[in-house]
Amino acid sequence: MIAPPEAPRLSEQLCFPFYAITRELQARYRPLLEPLGLTYPQYLVMLALWEHGPDSVIGLAHRLHLDSATLTPMLKRLEAAGLLFRTRDAEDNRILRIQLSPTGEALKHRAADIPRQLIASFRPGKLDLRALKPMLDDVLSMLETP
Repeated sequence: MIAPPEAPRLSEQLCFPFYAITRELQARYRPLLEPLGLTYPQYLVMLALWEHGPDSVIGLAHRLHLDSATLTPMLKRLEAAGLLFRTRDAEDNRILRIQLSPTGEALKHRAADIPRQLIASFRPGKLDLRALKPMLDDVLSMLETP
C-alpha cells in the first residue's frame, strides 16, 4: 500500500517568508506614513509618481504590479486628499492620466527620510539589506516571466 502524501509544511513554503516580511514591513511603515496621511499602498503610488512623473492608470498599474480596478479607488482617495489630478487624455478619452498636484509634489520632501528611518528601525544584523534588494528584484522578474 502506498502511503498518502505528507501534508505541506508551513516551514517549507517559499511564499510564507515573503508574506510575513511584507506584513512586518508594512507595520514598520505605518507610523512613518501616518504623519503624511498615506497608507503603504498610497505611498507606493506616490513613490512611482515622484520618480517617473505623470503616467496613465494602466502604466501606473503595470509599474506597481496592480490591476487598474485595485488602483482606481486608491487614486480617487489621493485625488480627494489633493495630492494628484486625474484627467482624460486629450487624444484618447479612454486613457486616464495621473499627475501630482503641487501638494503631492511637495510631500516628496517630507517623505525623503522615510527609507533611512525604516532601515534604522531594524536590529543590527549580519545581513546587508541593501544587498538583498537586487535578489528580490530577480525573484520578482522570474515570477513575471511565464
